Amino acid sequence: MPAQARPVAGGAEGIVEVINPQGTSDVLLVCEHASSFIPPEFNDLGLDAEARVGHIAWDPGALGVARNMSAAFDATLVAQRVSRLVYDCNRPPQSPASVPEVSEKYSVPGNAGLTPAERQARAERFYYPFRDTVAGLIEARIAAGRPPVIVTIHSFTPVFLGVRRAVEIGILHDADDRLANAIFAAGAQASGYLVRRNDPYGPADGVTHTLIEQALSRRLLNVMIEVRNDLIADAAGQQNLGNLLDGWVTAALTDPGLSAGVGVDLPMEKARHA
Repeated sequence: MPAQARPVAGGAEGIVEVINPQGTSDVLLVCEHASSFIPPEFNDLGLDAEARVGHIAWDPGALGVARNMSAAFDATLVAQRVSRLVYDCNRPPQSPASVPEVSEKYSVPGNAGLTPAERQARAERFYYPFRDTVAGLIEARIAAGRPPVIVTIHSFTPVFLGVRRAVEIGILHDADDRLANAIFAAGAQASGYLVRRNDPYGPADGVTHTLIEQALSRRLLNVMIEVRNDLIADAAGQQNLGNLLDGWVTAALTDPGLSAGVGVDLPMEKARHA
């Protein structure tokens, strides 16, 4: 049976989607760059059609992978429904990258020269509903004695600024590397894919905001997974990679050396808050 989805009430309708809200898994999936949708009032941010559907606008294939993992795990999935060019929900409001004026080779005219108040208005409308939806689900699980495992799903482009990337799957973490280590121990590097740690991005690139904000702050197991988007360009690829990642995370969570739950002592001072 396909997972049910519903927009979140209380000002977040049309901005955040919670898929399979009654999921029984301890895994909570997050997809911050699930959509390329730009609300009409932003006039396409002044971008042409190629830019609006390209990787700068969203993570192609990531939502399909996350949906397959949600079904396999019976896990709740939180997905953003607006382009990251309008607001990147994996960046805090103080980051210039939260509302980028330039992304890769593209200037974003609709984001140029915004006042602090205009940037804050974007955060109020798009970031805080997403952040608070994820936080509310986490706190409800903790209150029920079921601290969740946070897994965020992303994709990356095979060619970045003219340079081809060999890596196919990235296992990313910030100060807390417990789940990432367990995924590698579970055999990720023997999968036939080129899998690397903190590649093609890492904490120094500011990409671990959700992990810091939602998981490290609560001492929860967490990992960010990046998949090269040519591997997940269609439904078959998304199902294949979704099943593969489900197997890795499932195997990792059986690792007897993995300490789960709230209250695990972590070197929080090492976390980057970019």
